[in-house]
Amino acid sequence: MNFLGRLCFIITVSFSIAVRYEPNWPSIDSRPLPTWFDEAKFGIYIHWGIYSVPSYSPDYASEWFWWYWQGQKIPAYVDFMKRNYPPDFTYADFAPLFTAEFFDPNEWAEIFQAAGAEYVILTTKHHEGFTLWPSEYSFNWNSMAVGPKRDLVGTRWVIKSNTSLHFGLYHSLFEWFHPLYLKDKENNFTTTAFVDTKTMPELYEIINTYQPEIIESDGDWEANSSYWKSTEFLAWLYNDSPVKDTVVTNDRWGKDATCHHGGYLTCNDRYQPGHLLKRKWETGLTIDRKSWGFRRNANLSDYLTTQYLISTFAETVSLGGNFVINVGPTKEGVISPIAEERLREFGSWMKVNEEAIKGSKPWSTHKDAYTLDVWYV
Repeated sequence: MNFLGRLCFIITVSFSIAVRYEPNWPSIDSRPLPTWFDEAKFGIYIHWGIYSVPSYSPDYASEWFWWYWQGQKIPAYVDFMKRNYPPDFTYADFAPLFTAEFFDPNEWAEIFQAAGAEYVILTTKHHEGFTLWPSEYSFNWNSMAVGPKRDLVGTRWVIKSNTSLHFGLYHSLFEWFHPLYLKDKENNFTTTAFVDTKTMPELYEIINTYQPEIIESDGDWEANSSYWKSTEFLAWLYNDSPVKDTVVTNDRWGKDATCHHGGYLTCNDRYQPGHLLKRKWETGLTIDRKSWGFRRNANLSDYLTTQYLISTFAETVSLGGNFVINVGPTKEGVISPIAEERLREFGSWMKVNEEAIKGSKPWSTHKDAYTLDVWYV
């Protein structure tokens, strides 16, 4: 057989070299966002903790109750406690009342899917330090030790297995009254005892245990990212963690990092830049315009209308951002009927318009110059 009669195979072998991210901001910032997050447009925040028990704030942020009461001693909070609780009542005494007896993760999942959400972010620990999982580093101040007596973060597997929702976790870097943090702060953040024994061990713990697809950091603003050892953690997260290929993070990793470094930008609460950004960003609105946590004393006028939520969502997507709506469940684990109504109404709109929304990219022009509330994608 001559050469032309021979069957020749051309084999192409390609090698992909895995990128290793270094613990510095230029390297961390070079990591592209996983495609799933850029294509998703809408998520749900869940703010739930011990602050859901007093569930009180006269004007803003019931989740800051402990700080306003005993950190700043604001008269409205001090008077509220004097009127309703014994003189020796402490914030820790609220913990047994955080019962979650009506919490049904399947019911929550159905509501979130009906809303058209593509991802969910659960607050695992707010600035009060109480963890919604049985953390080894918060041994007597967690949802397994007191209150619900169950792993509330662990219920993510129920929601994940029964829905297509991506599941994320919020985690506060600092804690208002933790003695090690206060000592580091007194030392002008030249010591890192709190970070080494509390913050970083918790972050590694929730990543390895629950494998979230989103990590939203917060509580960073009093110190630089070097104190928080943020780049070291993020390099591990992107290189060696069990979610290294799919996880996304935000920008709240130190007062030098917010709105500059990390993954997508959040900059500040309820952020709305008003123009296209070069980087992916996210904003969130609370259905109760005054608070992320549940407020028993909220008035009907405090709740955002469905029309307002939809209008802000359209504006956000037109400018290349992602939009999240926050719900604050009660201490029993109930999403209030008015919050559920807003989510289901939003979902009805999404069913009609999701084909034009999901996976879209910003257009060259983002807004009609002559007609209010007309946004282009």
